[in-house]
Amino acid sequence: MREWRGAGFVAAVIVAAMMAGCAKKPVTTVPVAPGAPHFPEYVFPAAPSGLAAPAIVDQHAAAWQLLQSGDAKAADREFSAILKALPTFYPSEAGLGYAALARRDAGAAVSHFDKALAARADYAPALAGKGDALLAQGRTDAALDAFEGALAADKSLTTIAPRIDALKFRSAQDAVANARKAADAGRFDEARRLYQGAIAGSPDSAFLHRELALVERKAGDPAAALDQAQQAVKLDPNDARALTLVAEIYEGDKQWTKAADAYATVNAIEPSETLASKIEQMRQKAALELMPPEYKAIDGGASVTRAQLAALLGVHLEDLLRRARGSNAVLTTDTRTNWAAPWIMAVTRAGVMDVFPNHTFQPNTTIRRGDLAAAVSRVLTLVAAEKPRLAARWRDPRPKFSDISPAHLSYPAAARSVSAGVMAPLDGDTFQLGRPVTGTEALDAVSKLEALAKK
Repeated sequence: MREWRGAGFVAAVIVAAMMAGCAKKPVTTVPVAPGAPHFPEYVFPAAPSGLAAPAIVDQHAAAWQLLQSGDAKAADREFSAILKALPTFYPSEAGLGYAALARRDAGAAVSHFDKALAARADYAPALAGKGDALLAQGRTDAALDAFEGALAADKSLTTIAPRIDALKFRSAQDAVANARKAADAGRFDEARRLYQGAIAGSPDSAFLHRELALVERKAGDPAAALDQAQQAVKLDPNDARALTLVAEIYEGDKQWTKAADAYATVNAIEPSETLASKIEQMRQKAALELMPPEYKAIDGGASVTRAQLAALLGVHLEDLLRRARGSNAVLTTDTRTNWAAPWIMAVTRAGVMDVFPNHTFQPNTTIRRGDLAAAVSRVLTLVAAEKPRLAARWRDPRPKFSDISPAHLSYPAAARSVSAGVMAPLDGDTFQLGRPVTGTEALDAVSKLEALAKK
C-alpha cells in the first residue's frame, strides 16, 4: 500500500506539472496536521512563490503533515518522491533533513540541509534545521552560527532568538570554565584566545572583560590587564571587582594618586574601613613621592636629624600644629634654604621643637631619644588641651627607668611618652636618653601621635 501511494504521488507530480496553468494557489503557510504536532519547533520549509507547480507544493505540504503526525519514514518517502520528480525543489531537501532529525540521524540531517543551502544559501528553514542537527552533534558554535543565519534571513523566526541567547550564554560559560582552567595551568595564550572568542560573541559583557583582565595580569602584562579592566568599568560603572582590579594595577605600578582615586570609587559603591585605610595609604604614598629625598630617606635610616623629625611632625600632625601655632614668627638663622624649612617653621611656632638661644635650629643635628621624648611630650600637651579625657592616661605618669631617676630633668618627658604608649623602655627598663633615634622609631612614634590626635 505504501509503495503504491508513493508511486501515485510521483505520477500526480508529473501530471500536475503539465497542468500548472489550471492548478490552485501554492501552499505558503505552515500546514496543520490533525492532532498536536510532534515537532512544533521545526520550521516549515515553505516554497518560495514560483519555485514549482502548485501540485508539487501541495504534495510537499502533505509530506510535512506526515512528519508532524509522527510518521517520519512516510514523510521521508514523500519528500524523496518530490525530489525525484523535481530535483531542484530544495524545500523538500530541507524536509528530508527534518525527517532525518526526527529519526535522530543528525549526520544525515546536516547533509540534507547542506544540499538545500547549496541551492539557496539564505534559506532560513534549512539554516534553522541545520542548527538543530549541529546542536544534536554537540557542535554548539556551528549551531549558533546556523541559528543566527536563520534569524538574519527571516526576522519572523522569533522562537530562534531565545535559543541563540541561551547558546551564547552556554558557550560563554564553557569558554570561561575552559579559560580559567587554562589560566590556572599557566596556558595564558589559550585562556586569552578563549576569552576573546567569548567577548566577540558578547562584546557588552563587563564580566568577560574583567575575567580577561585577570588573565592578562597573571600573564605579567599589566597594561593589557588595565585596558580590559577599564573596558569592564566602562560597560558597568558599578562593577566593584573591576574597579578594585584597576586600583590594584595602579598600585602595583606605583601610580598612587590614580590608585587612591580608583579605591575611592570602589568605596563609594561598597564602603568599608579596609578601603578607607587603603585610600589613606595611597594618598600618603602619593604625597611621599613629592617629598624631598631627605624625607624619603627617613624610613629605614640608622638615625634621623632635627630637620627630618620636624618634617615628620609637620606632615603627620599638620592640622594639630596649625591650630596650636603662636601668633609670632620664630626667628631661625640656619633654615631659610633648608629642604625642611616649612615644617621647621610649623613645629617651632607650635612650640613642639625649640630654636636654640643663638637663633639656630641646627637642622642636621642627630635626634636622640631624649630629644624625641621632649617633642612627643609637647605634642601630648597639645592633644590633651583638645582631648582632656584621653590625656588621663599620661597626666600623672610614674614609670620606673633603671637609668633615669624621677629627679632627672628629662624624666617627665620620658615618662609621659611611655605612659601614653608612644615610646617604650629598652632592655633592662632603660630609656637611654642619649641613644640616636632610628628612622623606624621616629616614624612609629609620630604615627602613634597622629592616631591619638585623630581619636
